[in-house]
Amino acid sequence: MTLEELILNCKKQDLKGQEELYKKFSGMLFSVCLKYSPNYHEAEDNLQDAFITIFNRIEQFKGKGSFEGWMKRVTVNTVLQKYRKQRVFNLSNEEQLEEEAVTEIEDNTVPLDFLLKIVQELPDRYRLVFTMYVLDDYAHKEISDIVGISVGTSKSNLARARGILKTKIEDYYKINKLK
Repeated sequence: MTLEELILNCKKQDLKGQEELYKKFSGMLFSVCLKYSPNYHEAEDNLQDAFITIFNRIEQFKGKGSFEGWMKRVTVNTVLQKYRKQRVFNLSNEEQLEEEAVTEIEDNTVPLDFLLKIVQELPDRYRLVFTMYVLDDYAHKEISDIVGISVGTSKSNLARARGILKTKIEDYYKINKLK
């Protein structure tokens, strides 16, 4: 079945079509959820919420642009809306910090699972801004508009996230060089 047929079946609320769409794209969208979630379990919940939203709003996809891109955007927005409701970003504006230069790591031996783990351990407001800016290439202005914070707060949260991650990576190196 082609993607167009699959989308058409989902627009008709065909359960087999929805199941096939889920099977085809759940892995890709789960990785998006994992980037924005503090842990694996919450990423699973966010994936389910995202698919419910996708199925409820699939009529809005008019065939312009990439369907995968549309689903990713719906997934990110679904997760961010959850965090907005939890008041993750209910902050007073923070002083803008200068972005700290990220130093190159001489030896790229930090395991990917460790990097994912420390990103997930970031406080929600830092993790979301870091993920949007670094991993998904959003500009600070876009983050500001989507999340409802000032550009300065976005920059501050990114700087703090980078500082926390840098410290954890340095600690990782210290521990693993001693062994």
